[in-house]
Amino acid sequence: MKQRNRHALTHLSFLSCYITKNLQVTKHWVYALLDPQSDSCFLSETTMNKILARGSIVNLKLSTMLDEKIITSKKIDGLVVKDMDGVTNINLPSVYTREVIPASHSQIPKPETIRQWPHLKKVAEKLYPYQSDAEIGLLIGLNCTRALKPRDVIPGNENDPYAVQAALGWGVIGMMHNPNDDSMNNYNCRLVSADERRCHFAYKTQAKEINPVQLKKMFEVDFNERSSEEKVSIEDKRFLTKVSDGIHQRDDGHFEIPLPFKDDNINLPNNKILAVKRLARLKSKMIKDSQYKADYIAFMNDIVDKGFAEKIPADEDSQVEGRIWYIPHHGVYHAKKPRKIRVVFDCSAEYHGEVLNHHLLQGPDLTNNLTGVLCRFRQEPIAFTCDIEGMFHQVGVDSKDRDYLRFLWWEHGKLDQEPIEFRMTVHLFGATSSPGCANFALKASADLYEDEYGTAAAEFVRKDFYVDDGLKSVASPSEAIHLIESSKLLCKRGGFRLHKYISNSKEVIESISPSERAKGIQNIDLHCNELPIERTLGVQWCVELDTFQFRIELKDKPFTRRGILSTVSSVFDPLGLVAPLILTGKRILQELIRDGADWDDAIPADIKVRWERWRAELLLLSKLNIPRCYKPTDFGKLKMAELHHFCDASQTG
Repeated sequence: MKQRNRHALTHLSFLSCYITKNLQVTKHWVYALLDPQSDSCFLSETTMNKILARGSIVNLKLSTMLDEKIITSKKIDGLVVKDMDGVTNINLPSVYTREVIPASHSQIPKPETIRQWPHLKKVAEKLYPYQSDAEIGLLIGLNCTRALKPRDVIPGNENDPYAVQAALGWGVIGMMHNPNDDSMNNYNCRLVSADERRCHFAYKTQAKEINPVQLKKMFEVDFNERSSEEKVSIEDKRFLTKVSDGIHQRDDGHFEIPLPFKDDNINLPNNKILAVKRLARLKSKMIKDSQYKADYIAFMNDIVDKGFAEKIPADEDSQVEGRIWYIPHHGVYHAKKPRKIRVVFDCSAEYHGEVLNHHLLQGPDLTNNLTGVLCRFRQEPIAFTCDIEGMFHQVGVDSKDRDYLRFLWWEHGKLDQEPIEFRMTVHLFGATSSPGCANFALKASADLYEDEYGTAAAEFVRKDFYVDDGLKSVASPSEAIHLIESSKLLCKRGGFRLHKYISNSKEVIESISPSERAKGIQNIDLHCNELPIERTLGVQWCVELDTFQFRIELKDKPFTRRGILSTVSSVFDPLGLVAPLILTGKRILQELIRDGADWDDAIPADIKVRWERWRAELLLLSKLNIPRCYKPTDFGKLKMAELHHFCDASQTG
């Protein structure tokens, strides 16, 4: 499916609409956008939920003037547009959902604005008063010709805005400004249009299609930083409003945040049968693998014992139609920790076209920039890192939303008994909204307790955590000790526990309780033993030497474009410290792409020689030591201390 969305000076019209299901009038108002440059019709997800429509998951190839990409959508059939008077009914073709319709309320002229043009006065009288709180919820495209076809035109003078009558009413198109004022300050420099006749929808049927897999491009990841001036989308603003209004702190200090649904009137099918089938497969796997079974049961017992999950209370066991969802789950092991299992709750599981994650607002990216956190970690001579224990599980879910997080499990892990229903009481690892909610709660702790524990502790929590990993560098051991203590107390007040501390200063480590140190230094003699190498946000930090290192583990890959891509991508270097070396491998890959080599074609002999030489050089990275701190050890003693940097441009990189 391809949709050409070329919103550059096209004939656009808006309609003021109300939405119904089964032709029953509701009070939910939306605007509809008539766009003859779009191949298809689109519906906002909020509007879809308001009319209780359901659709099947599809992928659309969306083409605009600037880009072409694949988006996930839902296909809905059976919608009907009806004008305000109930005279005109238009059956829409298949409609596809989008988070929002790409249009602005500022593009909709008000009747009082249109009345300033003498030739449009009679049109203004036919328009309904402007509704500022009504969503632009529908886009009608070229495949619904009947809705777009002009019935009458009021042209006006050469450069005047003009009116067009379509089947559903009048629209006004053109630059809107006061005709008696030639000042450019009075121009609204957007293309504007309006058709304020009302219409409504009815839902009939739905279809199902397959969701294909995509391959992402990877050549622009070096030094990839997020702009601090990125605009917050409408969906992100809704997320922030919902969590800001809903967040509250319990007596134990932990925050509770409601699930940030895109629509409060969510209505889900009963998917218990899906959870039963997935649990049966899980049981079979546990019977075959006793170690997997033991680790899985220990994990589940732990989350129940800690109150992260609970049995459904007897007085709440009644089914509430449309407001209960069962989440399948499975266990995965950490690649570098073979005995550490994590149970993942599959919030992306689909049942009858519905997916819980599709109903949740992801929210803005509140995670600090990885490059920024690592760069600040290199500023001062004394460094330490720490971790938030079970970050997502420290933020509770409002009790009214917990039935959307039900799951099936055997009490005490006894597989010979019938499984019973549990529900999570905390935000899940696997829910699209959880990172945003956890980060919001963490930053709320910093805001609430900054006055009590100091700005330094609050700024550390706000700016120097990447998800649950905290990294900080300061000027002296005493400053580090004070910051560690104050930030621990601040986070504790918000329900978060900081632990797994490690530092390049043994004085700092000695000030920390062994139970709160990183596992590798809990039982060592700090006066005799060397400090270990720690993996910090994917970067190898040799704590004893206070240097960054690279651990290279090259696997045998075929001499093909696919194998080369795998090898080039295997070196994790978020700071670009070895980008000049990696560039050589990328140039070889670019050359293959330019020559039209297929993914699994054998590479030419001359390129193979260059590739093998570069691959051998790559292993030498394990001998490279880069000082963590920018400043030399005698930096503060120099009479004139300076830092220099150099950069250059390249024709090939």
